[in-house]
Amino acid sequence: MPRRHDPERRQRIIDAAIRVVARAGIAGLSHRSVAAEADVPLGSTTYHFTTLDDLMVAALRQANEGFARVLAAHPALSDPESDLPGELARVLGAWLGGDRTGVELEYELYLAALRRPALRPVAAEWAEGVGALLAARTDPVTARALVAVLDGICLQVLLTDTPYDEAYAREVMTRLLPAPGTRDGSGPGSLPPPTAG
Repeated sequence: MPRRHDPERRQRIIDAAIRVVARAGIAGLSHRSVAAEADVPLGSTTYHFTTLDDLMVAALRQANEGFARVLAAHPALSDPESDLPGELARVLGAWLGGDRTGVELEYELYLAALRRPALRPVAAEWAEGVGALLAARTDPVTARALVAVLDGICLQVLLTDTPYDEAYAREVMTRLLPAPGTRDGSGPGSLPPPTAG
C-alpha cells in the first residue's frame, strides 16, 4: 500500500503535543502520548522530532505566540499619545481573563526551560519579541523592564491563584514609563536626579 502524503502531519503533531501538555502537564508528554493524541504512527513523531526536547521547542515556539500576537494587534503600540501603562494593564487583564488554559500552558512550557536547556533560547525569544514590540513606544532598557513586570504579574496571578489587579498593574507600569510625548525619563514615575553628595 503506498504511503499517504500528509504535508500537515508535522503541524498536527505539534498541536497534539500542546493538547497533551494542557491536559496532563509536561510529565505526560512523550512521543507515544503525542502520537496517540495526533492519531499518527509513533514513528511519525520521532521522524519529525528526533528528541522530546525538539518537540517541546516546537510546542513552546507556537505557544509563545499567544500574548505577543495580542500585544502586536493592539493599537496603543502605534499611538504615541495613548496611555501605554493603562493599555498594557488592560491587554494583560484581557489575556489572563480569557481562556486561562492557554496562558497556563504557555507558562508551563516556558518554565520547563529551567530543567531543559534546549528550551532556553525559545523562552528568550519570547522576552525579546515582546521587548521589541514595547521598544517602539519607549527605549530598550525600559522595554525589558516592562517585560519583566508583565511576566512577574502573570506568574503571581497563575501561581498564587489571586485575581488580576488591573489598577496595580497600571500603577507599576506608570512608574516605569515617561509621560506621553517624552522619551528622556523626565515624566511621572521616573527616578529623581542624583543629588550631590
